[in-house]
Amino acid sequence: MKDLSAVHLNGLRAVEAAGRLGSLQAAARELGVTIGAVSQQIIKTEKQLGRILFERSPRGLVPTLYGESFLPRLTSGFEMLDQAVASARRRDETILTISVAPVFAARWLVHRLDHFTEKHPDIRLRIDATTALVNLESAGVDVGIRVGSGNWPGVKAELLLEQEIFPVCCPAIAEKLKEPRDVLGVPAVIDGRSMFSWETWLCEVGLSGEKMAARHVFNDASLCLDAAIAGQGVMLAWQTLAGYSIIEGRLAVPYPVRVKTGFAHYFVTSPSRRETKTVSAFKQWVREEIAESMRRLGFA
Repeated sequence: MKDLSAVHLNGLRAVEAAGRLGSLQAAARELGVTIGAVSQQIIKTEKQLGRILFERSPRGLVPTLYGESFLPRLTSGFEMLDQAVASARRRDETILTISVAPVFAARWLVHRLDHFTEKHPDIRLRIDATTALVNLESAGVDVGIRVGSGNWPGVKAELLLEQEIFPVCCPAIAEKLKEPRDVLGVPAVIDGRSMFSWETWLCEVGLSGEKMAARHVFNDASLCLDAAIAGQGVMLAWQTLAGYSIIEGRLAVPYPVRVKTGFAHYFVTSPSRRETKTVSAFKQWVREEIAESMRRLGFA
Protein backbone atom coordinates (compact mmCIF):
# COMPACT_ATOMS: atom_id res chain seq x y z
CA MET A 1 0.00 0.00 0.00
CA LYS A 2 2.90 2.35 -0.73
CA ASP A 3 0.76 4.41 -3.14
CA LEU A 4 -1.88 4.99 -0.48
CA SER A 5 0.68 6.32 1.99
CA ALA A 6 1.50 9.12 -0.44
CA VAL A 7 -1.98 10.64 -0.05
CA HIS A 8 -3.56 11.97 3.12
CA LEU A 9 -6.60 9.96 4.20
CA ASN A 10 -8.52 13.09 5.26
CA GLY A 11 -8.07 14.47 1.78
CA LEU A 12 -9.45 11.33 0.20
CA ARG A 13 -12.42 11.48 2.57
CA ALA A 14 -13.12 15.06 1.46
CA VAL A 15 -12.87 14.10 -2.21
CA GLU A 16 -15.14 11.08 -1.77
CA ALA A 17 -17.79 12.99 0.20
CA ALA A 18 -17.82 15.89 -2.25
CA GLY A 19 -18.09 13.57 -5.25
CA ARG A 20 -20.83 11.43 -3.72
CA LEU A 21 -22.88 14.32 -2.31
CA GLY A 22 -22.31 16.72 -5.19
CA SER A 23 -21.36 19.85 -3.24
CA LEU A 24 -18.79 21.28 -0.87
CA GLN A 25 -21.53 22.34 1.54
CA ALA A 26 -22.99 18.83 1.86
CA ALA A 27 -19.51 17.31 2.25
CA ALA A 28 -18.61 19.82 4.95
CA ARG A 29 -21.83 19.01 6.83
CA GLU A 30 -21.16 15.27 6.75
CA LEU A 31 -17.52 15.60 7.78
CA GLY A 32 -18.20 18.21 10.45
CA VAL A 33 -15.77 20.79 9.05
CA THR A 34 -16.01 24.08 7.16
CA ILE A 35 -16.56 24.42 3.43
CA GLY A 36 -13.16 26.04 3.14
CA ALA A 37 -11.51 23.08 4.84
CA VAL A 38 -13.10 20.65 2.38
CA SER A 39 -12.03 22.80 -0.55
CA GLN A 40 -8.43 22.95 0.71
CA GLN A 41 -8.33 19.18 1.27
CA ILE A 42 -9.53 18.55 -2.28
CA ILE A 43 -6.89 20.90 -3.75
CA LYS A 44 -4.11 19.20 -1.72
CA THR A 45 -5.30 15.74 -2.76
CA GLU A 46 -5.39 16.71 -6.45
CA LYS A 47 -1.79 17.90 -6.13
CA GLN A 48 -0.73 14.67 -4.39
CA LEU A 49 -2.44 12.56 -7.07
CA GLY A 50 -1.25 14.73 -9.94
CA ARG A 51 -4.79 14.71 -11.35
CA ILE A 52 -7.65 17.19 -11.48
CA LEU A 53 -10.75 15.50 -10.11
CA PHE A 54 -13.30 18.32 -10.27
CA GLU A 55 -14.06 21.24 -12.50
CA ARG A 56 -15.24 24.34 -10.67
CA SER A 57 -18.33 25.75 -12.39
CA PRO A 58 -21.34 27.92 -11.50
CA ARG A 59 -23.20 24.63 -10.95
CA GLY A 60 -20.67 23.61 -8.31
CA LEU A 61 -18.26 20.68 -8.47
CA VAL A 62 -18.37 18.65 -11.67
CA PRO A 63 -16.17 15.53 -11.89
CA THR A 64 -13.62 15.53 -14.68
CA LEU A 65 -13.44 12.57 -17.05
CA TYR A 66 -10.82 11.00 -14.78
CA GLY A 67 -12.86 11.92 -11.68
CA GLU A 68 -15.85 10.02 -13.06
CA SER A 69 -13.85 6.81 -13.05
CA PHE A 70 -11.91 7.52 -9.86
CA LEU A 71 -14.70 8.60 -7.49
CA PRO A 72 -16.85 5.40 -7.59
CA ARG A 73 -13.77 3.31 -6.78
CA LEU A 74 -12.96 5.65 -3.89
CA THR A 75 -16.53 5.36 -2.54
CA SER A 76 -16.33 1.58 -2.79
CA GLY A 77 -13.08 1.59 -0.83
CA PHE A 78 -14.50 3.74 1.96
CA GLU A 79 -17.60 1.54 2.16
CA MET A 80 -15.35 -1.47 2.75
CA LEU A 81 -13.45 0.44 5.43
CA ASP A 82 -16.74 1.42 7.08
CA GLN A 83 -17.90 -2.20 7.12
CA ALA A 84 -14.58 -3.30 8.64
CA VAL A 85 -14.86 -0.74 11.44
CA ALA A 86 -18.52 -1.67 12.04
CA SER A 87 -17.62 -5.35 12.34
CA ALA A 88 -14.97 -4.50 14.94
CA ARG A 89 -17.52 -2.60 17.02
CA ARG A 90 -20.24 -5.19 16.67
CA ARG A 91 -20.59 -7.27 19.81
CA ASP A 92 -22.11 -10.63 20.52
CA GLU A 93 -25.05 -9.46 22.59
CA THR A 94 -25.57 -12.92 24.05
CA ILE A 95 -22.33 -12.42 26.03
CA LEU A 96 -22.25 -9.67 28.66
CA THR A 97 -18.90 -8.62 30.11
CA ILE A 98 -19.18 -6.94 33.50
CA SER A 99 -16.48 -5.41 35.67
CA VAL A 100 -16.98 -5.56 39.44
CA ALA A 101 -14.83 -5.53 42.55
CA PRO A 102 -13.88 -9.03 43.76
CA VAL A 103 -15.70 -8.47 47.07
CA PHE A 104 -18.94 -7.56 45.25
CA ALA A 105 -18.60 -10.57 42.97
CA ALA A 106 -17.92 -12.98 45.85
CA ARG A 107 -20.34 -11.64 48.46
CA TRP A 108 -23.29 -10.47 46.36
CA LEU A 109 -23.21 -11.48 42.71
CA VAL A 110 -22.27 -15.18 42.64
CA HIS A 111 -25.04 -16.11 45.10
CA ARG A 112 -27.64 -14.75 42.69
CA LEU A 113 -26.36 -15.83 39.28
CA ASP A 114 -28.86 -18.67 39.11
CA HIS A 115 -31.65 -16.07 39.41
CA PHE A 116 -30.23 -14.22 36.41
CA THR A 117 -29.87 -17.41 34.38
CA GLU A 118 -33.46 -18.39 35.10
CA LYS A 119 -34.69 -15.01 33.92
CA HIS A 120 -32.30 -14.60 30.98
CA PRO A 121 -31.22 -18.08 29.83
CA ASP A 122 -29.86 -16.75 26.51
CA ILE A 123 -27.35 -14.37 28.13
CA ARG A 124 -23.94 -15.55 29.30
CA LEU A 125 -22.02 -13.42 31.80
CA ARG A 126 -18.29 -12.88 31.63
CA ILE A 127 -17.20 -11.48 34.99
CA ASP A 128 -14.03 -9.40 35.29
CA ALA A 129 -13.42 -9.17 39.05
CA THR A 130 -10.92 -6.38 39.64
CA THR A 131 -10.37 -3.34 41.83
CA ALA A 132 -8.78 -1.48 38.91
CA LEU A 133 -10.72 1.30 37.18
CA VAL A 134 -10.71 -0.45 33.83
CA ASN A 135 -11.04 1.46 30.58
CA LEU A 136 -14.49 0.42 29.39
CA GLU A 137 -13.61 1.16 25.77
CA SER A 138 -10.36 -0.76 25.42
CA ALA A 139 -11.11 -3.57 27.88
CA GLY A 140 -14.26 -4.68 26.08
CA VAL A 141 -16.38 -4.25 29.21
CA ASP A 142 -20.11 -3.68 28.68
CA VAL A 143 -21.03 -2.45 32.17
CA GLY A 144 -19.31 -2.06 35.51
CA ILE A 145 -20.38 -1.64 39.12
CA ARG A 146 -18.17 0.64 41.21
CA VAL A 147 -18.30 2.08 44.71
CA GLY A 148 -17.28 5.68 45.21
CA SER A 149 -18.45 9.23 44.71
CA GLY A 150 -19.55 8.67 41.12
CA ASN A 151 -17.30 11.23 39.46
CA TRP A 152 -14.95 8.95 37.54
CA PRO A 153 -13.63 10.41 34.27
CA GLY A 154 -14.51 8.84 30.94
CA VAL A 155 -17.61 6.93 32.06
CA LYS A 156 -21.32 7.46 32.46
CA ALA A 157 -22.21 6.80 36.12
CA GLU A 158 -25.75 5.86 37.20
CA LEU A 159 -26.65 5.62 40.90
CA LEU A 160 -27.57 2.12 42.06
CA LEU A 161 -27.45 2.08 45.88
CA GLU A 162 -26.23 4.53 48.51
CA GLN A 163 -23.75 2.82 50.81
CA GLU A 164 -24.77 2.47 54.47
CA ILE A 165 -22.53 0.96 57.15
CA PHE A 166 -23.50 -0.87 60.34
CA PRO A 167 -21.85 -3.32 62.79
CA VAL A 168 -22.19 -7.05 62.12
CA CYS A 169 -21.02 -10.03 64.12
CA CYS A 170 -21.89 -13.67 64.73
CA PRO A 171 -25.22 -14.29 66.52
CA ALA A 172 -23.51 -15.37 69.75
CA ILE A 173 -21.72 -12.04 70.10
CA ALA A 174 -24.81 -10.08 69.04
CA GLU A 175 -26.76 -11.48 72.01
CA LYS A 176 -24.35 -9.67 74.35
CA LEU A 177 -24.73 -6.28 72.65
CA LYS A 178 -27.66 -4.43 74.17
CA GLU A 179 -26.61 -0.76 74.09
CA PRO A 180 -24.32 0.94 71.54
CA ARG A 181 -21.62 1.37 74.21
CA ASP A 182 -21.41 -2.40 74.59
CA VAL A 183 -19.69 -2.61 71.22
CA LEU A 184 -16.59 -0.98 72.76
CA GLY A 185 -15.99 -4.15 74.77
CA VAL A 186 -15.89 -6.40 71.71
CA PRO A 187 -12.76 -6.83 69.56
CA ALA A 188 -13.04 -5.12 66.19
CA VAL A 189 -12.14 -6.77 62.91
CA ILE A 190 -10.64 -3.99 60.81
CA ASP A 191 -10.51 -3.57 57.06
CA GLY A 192 -7.20 -1.79 56.57
CA ARG A 193 -8.19 -0.54 53.11
CA SER A 194 -11.60 0.79 54.06
CA MET A 195 -12.73 4.22 52.85
CA PHE A 196 -14.30 4.94 56.27
CA SER A 197 -13.52 4.31 59.94
CA TRP A 198 -15.44 3.24 63.04
CA GLU A 199 -15.67 6.90 64.02
CA THR A 200 -18.28 7.35 61.27
CA TRP A 201 -20.69 4.98 63.05
CA LEU A 202 -19.65 5.78 66.64
CA CYS A 203 -20.34 9.48 66.06
CA GLU A 204 -23.90 8.66 64.95
CA VAL A 205 -24.64 6.80 68.22
CA GLY A 206 -23.11 9.45 70.50
CA LEU A 207 -19.75 7.74 71.04
CA SER A 208 -17.54 10.08 69.06
CA GLY A 209 -13.90 9.89 70.08
CA GLU A 210 -14.19 6.42 71.60
CA LYS A 211 -11.76 3.77 70.40
CA MET A 212 -12.43 0.24 69.26
CA ALA A 213 -10.02 -2.47 70.38
CA ALA A 214 -8.72 -3.98 67.12
CA ARG A 215 -8.09 -7.72 67.18
CA HIS A 216 -7.19 -8.36 63.55
CA VAL A 217 -6.52 -6.12 60.56
CA PHE A 218 -7.01 -7.39 57.01
CA ASN A 219 -6.43 -5.78 53.63
CA ASP A 220 -9.59 -7.33 52.19
CA ALA A 221 -13.20 -6.73 53.24
CA SER A 222 -14.21 -10.27 52.32
CA LEU A 223 -11.64 -11.71 54.75
CA CYS A 224 -12.94 -9.36 57.44
CA LEU A 225 -16.43 -10.72 56.90
CA ASP A 226 -15.19 -14.31 57.21
CA ALA A 227 -13.48 -13.38 60.48
CA ALA A 228 -16.71 -11.85 61.80
CA ILE A 229 -18.67 -14.96 60.78
CA ALA A 230 -16.07 -17.09 62.63
CA GLY A 231 -16.69 -15.12 65.82
CA GLN A 232 -13.45 -13.17 65.79
CA GLY A 233 -15.17 -9.88 66.56
CA VAL A 234 -17.41 -7.17 65.15
CA MET A 235 -16.88 -5.37 61.86
CA LEU A 236 -18.40 -2.44 60.00
CA ALA A 237 -20.11 -3.80 56.91
CA TRP A 238 -22.45 -2.53 54.21
CA GLN A 239 -25.52 -3.89 52.44
CA THR A 240 -23.99 -5.75 49.50
CA LEU A 241 -21.09 -7.10 51.55
CA ALA A 242 -22.97 -8.63 54.47
CA GLY A 243 -26.54 -8.96 53.20
CA TYR A 244 -26.38 -12.59 52.05
CA SER A 245 -24.71 -13.79 55.27
CA ILE A 246 -27.30 -11.92 57.34
CA ILE A 247 -30.18 -13.48 55.40
CA GLU A 248 -28.56 -16.91 55.89
CA GLY A 249 -28.30 -16.29 59.63
CA ARG A 250 -24.51 -16.53 59.79
CA LEU A 251 -24.26 -12.87 60.76
CA ALA A 252 -26.44 -10.67 62.96
CA VAL A 253 -27.02 -6.92 63.05
CA PRO A 254 -27.00 -5.98 66.77
CA TYR A 255 -28.09 -2.35 66.27
CA PRO A 256 -30.63 -0.78 63.90
CA VAL A 257 -28.46 2.28 63.23
CA ARG A 258 -27.13 2.51 59.68
CA VAL A 259 -24.97 5.45 58.56
CA LYS A 260 -24.43 6.76 55.04
CA THR A 261 -20.77 7.10 54.10
CA GLY A 262 -21.18 9.57 51.23
CA PHE A 263 -20.25 6.82 48.78
CA ALA A 264 -22.56 4.67 46.69
CA HIS A 265 -22.72 1.81 44.23
CA TYR A 266 -22.94 2.99 40.62
CA PHE A 267 -23.41 1.37 37.25
CA VAL A 268 -20.71 2.66 34.89
CA THR A 269 -20.92 2.43 31.12
CA SER A 270 -19.16 3.94 28.13
CA PRO A 271 -20.60 7.37 27.27
CA SER A 272 -19.93 6.81 23.55
CA ARG A 273 -21.56 3.40 23.20
CA ARG A 274 -25.27 2.75 22.88
CA GLU A 275 -26.83 0.71 25.67
CA THR A 276 -27.74 -2.73 24.40
CA LYS A 277 -30.81 -4.71 25.43
CA THR A 278 -28.47 -7.09 27.24
CA VAL A 279 -26.97 -4.31 29.37
CA SER A 280 -30.45 -2.93 30.12
CA ALA A 281 -31.64 -6.39 31.14
CA PHE A 282 -28.67 -6.86 33.50
CA LYS A 283 -29.12 -3.44 35.10
CA GLN A 284 -32.83 -4.02 35.63
CA TRP A 285 -32.14 -7.44 37.16
CA VAL A 286 -29.54 -6.04 39.57
CA ARG A 287 -31.97 -3.33 40.69
CA GLU A 288 -34.68 -5.92 41.32
CA GLU A 289 -32.30 -8.15 43.28
CA ILE A 290 -31.04 -5.20 45.35
CA ALA A 291 -34.62 -4.21 46.18
CA GLU A 292 -35.54 -7.78 47.17
CA SER A 293 -32.48 -8.22 49.36
CA MET A 294 -33.12 -4.90 51.10
CA ARG A 295 -36.68 -6.03 51.76
CA ARG A 296 -35.53 -9.33 53.25
CA LEU A 297 -33.02 -7.50 55.43
CA GLY A 298 -35.69 -5.11 56.64
CA PHE A 299 -33.74 -2.19 55.17
CA ALA A 300 -36.36 -1.13 52.64
